Amino acid sequence: MIDLSVLLGSGLRLKNPVMTASGTFGYGREYEPYLELNKLGAVVTKGLSLLPKPGNEPPRIVETPCGMLNAIGLENIGVEAFLSDELPALKAAQATVVVNFFGETIDEYEELAEILDQETGIDALEINISCPNVKAGGLQFGTDPRMAASLVTAVRRRTSLPLITKLSPNVTDIISIAMAVEAAGSDCVSLINTLTGMAVDLQSRKPVLANITGGLSGPAIKPIALRMVHQVARNVNIPVIGIGGISSTNDALEFLLVGATAIQVGTCNFVNPAITAEIAAGIETFLHESSISHISDFIGSLQLA
Repeated sequence: MIDLSVLLGSGLRLKNPVMTASGTFGYGREYEPYLELNKLGAVVTKGLSLLPKPGNEPPRIVETPCGMLNAIGLENIGVEAFLSDELPALKAAQATVVVNFFGETIDEYEELAEILDQETGIDALEINISCPNVKAGGLQFGTDPRMAASLVTAVRRRTSLPLITKLSPNVTDIISIAMAVEAAGSDCVSLINTLTGMAVDLQSRKPVLANITGGLSGPAIKPIALRMVHQVARNVNIPVIGIGGISSTNDALEFLLVGATAIQVGTCNFVNPAITAEIAAGIETFLHESSISHISDFIGSLQLA
């Protein structure tokens, strides 16, 4: 028997290291025709805000070489509708549920954390710290170590659920931010979120996206994500979840090799809605063929010399 289970902090054990990435898997039910949700390590929900959010004007998605740009604008149904309309189905599917959430102020993050903490069927929270902080003139929480730490400290006071902090790659030093949120009480970090990019139309001489810029994801960002995960994993003592361009078993294994305890699959869900289940099965096959009985013996086994 191969043991695929991984521990993300003290309170979250996954049956395998394969998770979905927020914003690419809806609220989970959308993918039930393609796979069994309870066979995944965890389902990470679309990001939630206190109130429903319409998102940006279209066009807000454009395909790029080896990836895509999105400027969805964090459209979502709001926390109340999620708890009443979506969470019961995830409970019924016996899925491990990680709720991604965001706010524009620390107060909003705190209120959301407190609401979610009171619900059964939620196994962990993922804090999206890549949102504009209105009170700080639009500066993102995720680009400043002190602001990131203050946000995590505030949220940590409002919930006993395991906390995952999702980090932005659009920074000079992602290690310092990872270390700051670790010191503030985050149980894990997940990285990377999308890279800022843009596309233009030569005929109209205008940006393709109505928002002008968007978040680049997909295979194009994998080398950057792999490097950042490697760096962060060597400098923090909490589990790291690797994200960025994972579209095959080998991609997932590379992130585990450089130190990720778990991985999240994002853009590839749009191409192959069953990819997460296929990757979980592929990891088990790889370990069996490599005579490795427990995945922990493979995680972080990269040889640098």
